[in-house]
Order: sequence, then C-alpha cells, then structure tokens
Amino acid sequence: MTTLNPFKIAQEQLDAAAQRLGLDSATHELLRWPQKELIVTIPIQMDDGKVRVFHGYRVQYNYARGPAKGGLRWHPEETIDTVRALAAWMTWKTAVVDIPLGGGKGGVTCNPKEMSETEKQRLARGYIRAVASMLSVTKDVPAPDVYTTPQIMAWMMDEYETLVGEHHPGVITGKPIPLGGSEGRGDATARGGIYVTREAAKVLGIDLREKTMAIQGFGNAGQHAALLGHELLGLKLVAVSDSRGGIYNPKGMDVKQAVDYKLRTGRLEGFPGAESISNEELLQLDVTVLFPSALENTITSSNAGKIRCKISCELANGPTTPEADDILYQNGVFVLPDFLANAGGVTVSYFEQVQNTYNFYWPLDEVHRRLDEKMTRAFHGVYQLYLKEKVTMRQAAYLVSVARVAEACKLRGWV
Repeated sequence: MTTLNPFKIAQEQLDAAAQRLGLDSATHELLRWPQKELIVTIPIQMDDGKVRVFHGYRVQYNYARGPAKGGLRWHPEETIDTVRALAAWMTWKTAVVDIPLGGGKGGVTCNPKEMSETEKQRLARGYIRAVASMLSVTKDVPAPDVYTTPQIMAWMMDEYETLVGEHHPGVITGKPIPLGGSEGRGDATARGGIYVTREAAKVLGIDLREKTMAIQGFGNAGQHAALLGHELLGLKLVAVSDSRGGIYNPKGMDVKQAVDYKLRTGRLEGFPGAESISNEELLQLDVTVLFPSALENTITSSNAGKIRCKISCELANGPTTPEADDILYQNGVFVLPDFLANAGGVTVSYFEQVQNTYNFYWPLDEVHRRLDEKMTRAFHGVYQLYLKEKVTMRQAAYLVSVARVAEACKLRGWV
C-alpha cells in the first residue's frame, strides 16, 4: 500500500480552495507552508539508566489571526510531515469556528505505551525545555492530542513556569482542573462533533432517535462520542473498533458497558454479546452515523465506494483522502469534515485560555452553552456555502476558513 503524505493532502485541499477563492499567488504560496518550525532531539534517561534520544517537533503554521494553538501527539510513527499537516488543519479549524488564534502542532516520535510514568514525565519536561523559546500565551499554546493526557500537560506547564519563573497557566491547555483546566474539556472534541451531527440531521431531515452509529477508534474522542451520541441524540451503538479490531452487534450494545470494558481491559475483543469485526468492515456498515475517530487516511479511494453511512462525522484528523471525498460526495454521504467536526476541542481549549487569562472560571453548563453556540454557528456558515457553491462540505469549510486567514494576512500587510 502506498503511504499517503498527510501534508501533501493538506496542501492539495488548500490549493483547491485558493483556486475557487481566486487568491493571488503570493497569498496562496504563503498559506501553503508553515511560518515557523522547530525539530529537536531530546536525550532522556530511562528507568534502566540508559539514555535514549527522542525526536520532537513544533510547527507554527500561521499566526495571522492570533497565537498558534494546537495539540501535542506522542506516537511511534510521528513525522514532521504529519505535524505540518495537523498544524495546517489547526489553522483552518480555529478560523472556521472563528476564534482569535492561529494554528500549530507538535509531536514526539515515541511509544508511550512502553514507557513508565517517570519516563513520560522526563520526556514531557525535556520536550518543553527544547521548544520553550517558541511557546508563550502570546506566541503558541500547546494542548493534548493522541496519547498525551492532562497529567502530561500538567508536567509541561510546570516545566514552562519553572523556566520563566512565574505563573502562566494559559501556556498549556487541557490541564487538570485543579491547575486551571476548564470544565468540559475532557469530552469537548466529541461534544462539538455531536452538536454538528445534530445540526446536520436537522437540515437533512433525519430523526436520529433509535438510529444506528458505528465508531472507528475508541480513544478519548470515540468513547465520548459513543456516550454523548446515545445520551444527547438517542443513537444506538452497533459497532466500535480500536487498533486491534472491533466488535459488532446489529441490535445495539450498552454504551457504558462498552466504554467500561475498554477502560478496564484496554481492548474491545471479548466484549460479551458481540461478534468480532475488522476496522475495514466497520467502515462499510449500513449505519446512520459513522464516527471515524482514529488516525489519518482510513477512508481512501479503495474503500470509499463501499461506505454506506448517511453522515460521516470526522472526529479524527485527516481520516478521508481527497479522492475518497469526491466519491463520498457523489454517493450522497454527508461528510462533516474534521476541522469543523472536531473543533470542539480547540474551542474549549480557547475557553480555558480565556479563563486562565482573567483568572475566573465558568461552570460546566456555561462551557456547554458557549460551545454549542460556536459549533452551531460554524456549521450553518459552512452549510450555507455548501448549498450556494455546490461543493463538498470540506471544500465549503475550506472556503470559509482560508478566506478568513487570507484576509488577516492582507490586513497585516504580509502580502
């Protein structure tokens, strides 16, 4: 199988939007590349006394609209191109929900599943020491992402504050609540996706009560999507998968039991009352809502024609390739594109920054209300353009966000 370069895909998606918007060549070229990137080596002493050298990255894609913002991924296959692509998507994501931030992303090539808590803490602190010059509440604010937790964020914040010698809780978001984290951050990515799924169902005339959902990827976003999809929309979970494979029961599964089982055992296989199913088979189930919630490039030109869901709500970043997008559009699958569908996470991270800045914290219902408002407005802005321009929802979302970033670059006199 050919390896798809996520950054080339991100550039292709931008190129199409730039052409449709009639962007001048200088603005187009500026938006095709990160404004700043840093690649670092991080020597860490492991528990056995040996030193291992890790490779880390931080990319600030565009900061015309505000400080860069974006998660930190710890993954064995992390590369600079993955981080570039994710930083680009973060730029469009903050613009599409209209929050005053730019886009950034970071990562470390490592396997946290094979590391102890003390090794993770050393790596978290080592990473911050290596990239601290790029970070501050007015420059770049990291957040959690794949395999990084509130605890890891807490260590990073503490290391940054140790380096600068004063409190700066807003420099890292996704922190534990006692250290200035926001209520509602834990399920924000999924909750934002559920809000836009609700709005999509309204415009499509679909009543979601007792309809089916399948979830590919059962980490933080996938688990919360299962719980909230059931609780807020009345959806029935019929299939779910993780990196090892999945489980399926056409009659539906108890969502809380499935989440508890995964948290308790670390896997899905063996869940009582369900048969096993592959990730590939799960994607092709005839369900009302599919939540691709794993990694990039899972829906490609080779399997897009077999996808039968009515709505695909992309909680993962970059799960669908451009060729697959066209096939889904032709086949009438309504795609809620990643940088709209999963923007709930960065939106509540932004709320966390705001609360940190004026040192006053909102109750949970206030966070939910403001998130709902932001996501609903963003969905309808994109949907109106989708109808008007007769393009895919992803292209419509690009038109909204690229126009906003281009305008900020022009107002600054950069182009």
